[in-house]
Amino acid sequence: MIPAGPVAVDIPLALRPPVGEAYGRIESPRGELGFYVVSDGGPAPFRFHIRSPSYINLTPLRDLAIGATVADAIVILGSIDIVVGEVDR
Repeated sequence: MIPAGPVAVDIPLALRPPVGEAYGRIESPRGELGFYVVSDGGPAPFRFHIRSPSYINLTPLRDLAIGATVADAIVILGSIDIVVGEVDR
């Protein structure tokens, strides 16, 4: 049921995003991955921010760790299932 048409498109080497701002999101294995771009019409974005799901998933860590022991901290952190490289962004 795929319509006929080209399977590849030539993309210019330098893309200039239009003036304005945009937010796009996709579902990743650990949650929502978001991209925020602000452009002033130049060859590079004026502002670019990535919202990683692992960083946002750390927000309940404080509430989960209150009243727990140090040994429980390892299990609590493991249950959140974060990627430390994403948190470090």
